[in-house]
Parts: sequence; C-alpha cells; structure tokens
Amino acid sequence: MELPLGTAPAPRVLERIHRTTRTRIADNALLDELTRLLREIVPFDASFWAAADPLTMLATSPSRLENLGSGEACDRYWEAEFFVEDVNHFRALARRTSPAASLYRATGGHPARSSRYHTLNRPLGLGDELRCVFRTGGEVWGYACLWRAEGGRPFSVAEERVLADLSAPVAEAFRRAALLRPDPVGRVPDVPGLLTFDGAGVLESYNEAAEEWLRDLPLTRLNGDAPATPGLTLLNGDAPATPHLTLLNGGGRDAPPPLLDLPAELRTVLNKARAVAAGRDTGPARARLLVRGRWLTIHGFPLRGPEAAAPRTALVIEPAKAADIAPLIARAYRLGRREQQVTRLVANGLTTSEIAATLCLSTHTVRGYLKQVFEKVEVSTRGGLVAKIFADHYKGTLDPDIHLDG
Repeated sequence: MELPLGTAPAPRVLERIHRTTRTRIADNALLDELTRLLREIVPFDASFWAAADPLTMLATSPSRLENLGSGEACDRYWEAEFFVEDVNHFRALARRTSPAASLYRATGGHPARSSRYHTLNRPLGLGDELRCVFRTGGEVWGYACLWRAEGGRPFSVAEERVLADLSAPVAEAFRRAALLRPDPVGRVPDVPGLLTFDGAGVLESYNEAAEEWLRDLPLTRLNGDAPATPGLTLLNGDAPATPHLTLLNGGGRDAPPPLLDLPAELRTVLNKARAVAAGRDTGPARARLLVRGRWLTIHGFPLRGPEAAAPRTALVIEPAKAADIAPLIARAYRLGRREQQVTRLVANGLTTSEIAATLCLSTHTVRGYLKQVFEKVEVSTRGGLVAKIFADHYKGTLDPDIHLDG
C-alpha cells in the first residue's frame, strides 16, 4: 500500500506548509491549518502543539490538543515530562542534531520499554508517537507530538524527516508571534493571582484574583474547534459562570473550593515547579505569554512546610514586568549577548564612548554591534531602537538594571 508521503500530491502539500509558515504568525488558526495539512502526508490520530517560552522551554499559547482525553491525561503527560526518565523528552530533542524522533525507533522497536507508553499512550488507545521541537537560531519556540492508534503502523524515518525539516519554518512562525505589538484590552486584577497545590499537584486553594486572571487565559484548543464558551462547568449540569473552573461535587455548603481545570500553560509551569521542589529538575519555572494584547508571566515555586510533608507548590499569575519580557524580545530579534548588552546601555542613554568604556570595547566595535542591532530590529536610529524593542512590547517603566540576556 502506497503511503501518503510517497504519493504525487505530497510535494505540493509540503510546499503549502512551508509557504504558510513563511507568511503567517503562529496562532490558533495556523495550528489548525498545520494539523490539517500535515495529516494529509503524515497520518496521525491524536496531536499536541504548543508555543514555548524560549528561555525556559515551558509551554505557552497558542496550544492545541486533539483526541487526548481529559485534563487528567494532560496532567499525566506533563508529570511524565518532568518526573520520569524516558526517551525523547523535549529538552533532550532540543540538544540533538535532529529535532524530531519517534518512540518506536527510540526504543528499538519496543515502545513498551517507555514509561510514557504505559501511563499515557496505552490507556488512551495510542501506540507510536512522533515528537518534534521547533527551533531556530538555537532557540526552541514550540513543540509538537503526533500519535497513531495502538496497533497502527509506526512512524517511518521519512516521516520523521518531514517533521524535522519543518522545525525551523514553524519555529519562525512562533518567533514572529512574539514580536506582535501588544495592544491591551480590558482591565486586569489589582493583585496577582495565587494558586497553591499539595505534594501530589492537587489544587488546595486560590484567591479571587486567580479566577479573574483565568478568565483572560486562552482555553487550549481542542480538535480545532472554536474555544469553548467561558464558564464554570458544573458536572451536575448547571449553567456555566467562570472559565477553567470545574466544580466536581456540585458545590454544597461544606464542599471544598472548586477544582480548576488548568490550561496547558499553567500545567507545564506547575509540574516544572513540582519537579524542582522534588530535586528532579533545576532552573526557573516561568512562562511568559501574550494574552488579549498583554504580556503575562506565570511563576511556579516550591513552598516551605514540615520536613516530613511532600513539597507543596504555588503558581502566581501577574502582568509581566519589563525585566521578564526584555530577554524574550531580545531572543525574538535574534540579538547576541554583546548586542543585548549594547542595546540595554543604549536604552539607558549612554553614548557610544560610554558604552565602549562600560564594556571594555573600542568605539569602532560598539558601532559595529549597533549596526548589527539596527539591521536585526529594522530601525535606523537609537530612538527607533528603544521605541521598537522596549516601548512597543510592554507598557511599564524601563528599569536601568534590566538584563536582556535573562
């Protein structure tokens, strides 16, 4: 039987995918289109797509899930990513020569050797999976995972190569999305949203501001349909009221607070923070995302408690500070370390001679870096540079101690 990748229309479909990623930015509509086109030449039964914060590789928006069941399955997915040693973790793919790999080949043709296969794939009726990180310029801007039904044909080497060849073009679409000029819509809560979780990652409590923030967070797209109507989903059939909240017991007087059906962006930060608390991972649990024209930051961190108790964690949702966004925007413009340093000093008002003295460089070298920065950011003056890379991307006071390199 001839495979779709080997049929005559396949080159035309691939060209359409490349043309689409060259001319559009990553949003929900693009993820829908990529899913539809890719399926024509690389058949799959379930999928997950997400943008990634290039500084932490945690999922941000847009994201898209297809045929992966409930939020419980999503929790198992991210727990496996951070807590379980397994093949083809996204962070491992980011370091490899090829950004794409299948579970079947990584396990020598024996997927049952993978813990993820037993905890996630098999319970959902899924078999082989094909993972890819979307990277450009050494930065990961997104990732995807495709699954085939249990008992189906494993992904081929040629299909792995197709996804690997799409890595940089798709990453470019995600990178360009980070350069959209924010245009805030509506008001935001006066205080950060706070959510606390027990040692097993189960929600214990949250403040009123957390509910308000969650109304603005994007609902993870399911099967390419339009986002669900915002609302509090009651399992007893009552009418909805607040997005991302699922009241599991009908809400009696003595009932615990409703459990939040967390979007993917929060689940990744939560499980990263839990892994750090358990000593299984390192680095910041932080993701930056653009929501309703406003940059937000989601922070995750462990909480102190009795030594015998499992580590508890907390999530904080708040408007992104200039110091949070500057490193991301610098990477989106592909500024190198020295270029970032020069840009920061230009923003602080230093002259070429003062920048040279600060960085122990010659004035000629500083001018060279400035020329490179102007070309990358597509401006011709210092004022234009500051306006485009700073003022255009967040509304806030520029801290002179901001570090663009993270």
